[in-house]
Amino acid sequence: MSSPLWSKGTSAHQKVARFTQGYDQNLDLVLAKHDIDGSLAHIKMLCSIGLLTQKELDLLSFELMIIREEVVTKNFIIEQDVEDVHSQIEILLTRKLGDVGKKIHSGRSRNDQIITDIKLYLREECRDITKEVRALFDCLQRLSEQHKDVLMPGYTHGQVAMPSSFGLWFGAYSETLIDDLQLLSAAYAIINQNPLGSAAGYGSSFPIDRLMTTQLLGFETLHYNVIAAQMSRGKTELSFAFALASIAATLGKFAADCCLYMCPNFGFISFPESLCTGSSIMPHKMNPDVWELIRARCSRVQSVPNEITQLCNHLPHGYHRDYQLLKEILFPAIGQLRECINMSEFMLSHLNVNQHILDDPKYDHLFTVEEVNRRVLQGIPFRDAYTSVGKEVSEGTFTATKNHHHTHIGSMGNLCTEEIRAKMEKVSQALLNPH
Repeated sequence: MSSPLWSKGTSAHQKVARFTQGYDQNLDLVLAKHDIDGSLAHIKMLCSIGLLTQKELDLLSFELMIIREEVVTKNFIIEQDVEDVHSQIEILLTRKLGDVGKKIHSGRSRNDQIITDIKLYLREECRDITKEVRALFDCLQRLSEQHKDVLMPGYTHGQVAMPSSFGLWFGAYSETLIDDLQLLSAAYAIINQNPLGSAAGYGSSFPIDRLMTTQLLGFETLHYNVIAAQMSRGKTELSFAFALASIAATLGKFAADCCLYMCPNFGFISFPESLCTGSSIMPHKMNPDVWELIRARCSRVQSVPNEITQLCNHLPHGYHRDYQLLKEILFPAIGQLRECINMSEFMLSHLNVNQHILDDPKYDHLFTVEEVNRRVLQGIPFRDAYTSVGKEVSEGTFTATKNHHHTHIGSMGNLCTEEIRAKMEKVSQALLNPH
């Protein structure tokens, strides 16, 4: 391995170099575009304070845009003997521009450079995830309205409890996704602060203009205190991971419902055979493997905040190489969750609903509360009505009247779909159009 950019004339032992490089060559590829964007803002600022001439700025900007195009077209690589994306870009500039390429790093450190890259990357991921969650939300709301009059059992303690509906079921998950985006919005506010210029964590003797780079990079504000900027490493990733885990919890619970409801013992929903898997020994099987894998992957995503906490929890302030591992914890989880969101929407677009679940007499007891309430409306005290219906159930004489009349806000007869949509519109637009 060639000497890294921080070398002072000696090279690290190859075994040490390989170990400390870790998985950065692969993981850093997602940061390349953002590293270039950060560099473009940084050199404009350097020019404004006299550390670069206008000609040097033009040369560096031109070459950076060429490299950025290579990144966008997926022709950019990090060479085998290069430590990370920052080094690769600086090496390419130096090969092309000589000493001018070496000037790009003035006034910053790889410490604030990587935090800036990650914040720009996570900010973009926040927007992309919001769009995908919104698409899933829209799908769930369509299903909620389409099947709002189809009854299904509701359960408490895993036991048949009260009548529910597919409108309620689908609508519940659509509204819960709003809560998840609220957490993502909170994470976005933490992410959307500029750390550039904090250098290694203690600022710079150059008269750098941090407000200028904040504006150029579109950050809402900046981490003013340079130590606080460095301390945002780990906390930034953790806040984002909590938002991912919240979305994963919603998807995982929905996937668990689907696995249960696809079981022939329930038979509430079904999917085309092409979206299920079979058994190597049992020819009748229609397995919910997609939903099982969504459930499993979402469980893994929910472990990510704990991994990040364990990694960072007892580190004193300042940069530590431990933080390098944050990328290999968080970045794969982002891809897995986005795949689960998209796969959930795909599966739901092919879902079939059983329209006649409650025809089965085993669900008659769902309507005991409805009967108690009917008697209370006739003037019987609630506790007396409860006791008499309970006695009929125990004696086997209860007869279900399978109708319902729910009108209050959020009930089967009043799903508040538009109100829920308005909530989603507010939070999603705050993420998609933050300024």
